[in-house]
Amino acid sequence: MRVLITGAAGFIGGFLSKHCREAGSSVLGIDIREPGDAGKGVAFELCDVRDSTRLSELMSSFQPQRIFHLAAQSYPTVSLLLPRETLDVNVGGTVNLFESLRSSGCMATVVIACSSAEYGPVAGCDLLVKEDHALSPLHPYGVSKVAQDLLAAQYYANYSIPTVRIRIFNTTGPGAIGDVCSDLTRRAVEIELGIRRTPMPVGNVTNRRTIVDVRDLVRALCLSADHCAAGEVYNVGADQSYSVQEIIDLIRAQSHASFQLQQDPALLRSCDEPNIAGDNSRFRGCCGWTPEIPLTTTLRDMLGWWRSRLAGSMLPSSLQELPEPAI
Repeated sequence: MRVLITGAAGFIGGFLSKHCREAGSSVLGIDIREPGDAGKGVAFELCDVRDSTRLSELMSSFQPQRIFHLAAQSYPTVSLLLPRETLDVNVGGTVNLFESLRSSGCMATVVIACSSAEYGPVAGCDLLVKEDHALSPLHPYGVSKVAQDLLAAQYYANYSIPTVRIRIFNTTGPGAIGDVCSDLTRRAVEIELGIRRTPMPVGNVTNRRTIVDVRDLVRALCLSADHCAAGEVYNVGADQSYSVQEIIDLIRAQSHASFQLQQDPALLRSCDEPNIAGDNSRFRGCCGWTPEIPLTTTLRDMLGWWRSRLAGSMLPSSLQELPEPAI
């Protein structure tokens, strides 16, 4: 199986590359930066999905049988600051991907990484949110994901390109940067190591999220290419919902240091959905998938990941430059 992964150097892309390689597939990863350790053993090409010529060349030469389209500007907060760039990458890049498929004559199955951000705020009576719920995103990132989603549907309807749209709910794991769990575990380890003083700054601790481990997610993505119906859309996420306060309590139970909390107004944002939880029954009905890794294990592994990288040193400047998530 020849598998092309866009955004292969990203967090999910790295885990997916490793998973596909270990399953025996021939993998070509593309991204705008070199992959980390997870990309070892995988063929890789530098390519910006906004570069239609380069993308078409790679598509024609590799002739993939399966494509996982993960490349995106994926930070909602960044999308508020850079809406045009977010749309250029996420929407324009998706058009380029499909047009490169058309021009190369390649009829690969395309799994599009869509997002729960497409739904926007959902009333409690509508949770768990189903795939046919109205799409009302709160930021340019969410808007761009709606566009990706609908573009995939129309390329299937008009050109019979087999697409599967996976609306991914909150995902984290060791190596994640810039999400709620990553930021909280990093701060806890910084307090352990004396890099940061207590109290720990937090935003809104009442927001609730279902959170799936990235290792469970990549299993779901691969299953989707084999079992989901072309042209259809599916929610994929965890079962149990946690408030940010409950996540903090789970981290505190595994931390080597005690810490207090202090709300930081800079970490509050008005365009943050209060509760995100999806109905996964459609996906499970066709794939038989269920998450296997509990959040306590995910957080334990994330704490270990941060300890291995921060012990004896200050936070790397490359990580300091990333935006703080609103939590």
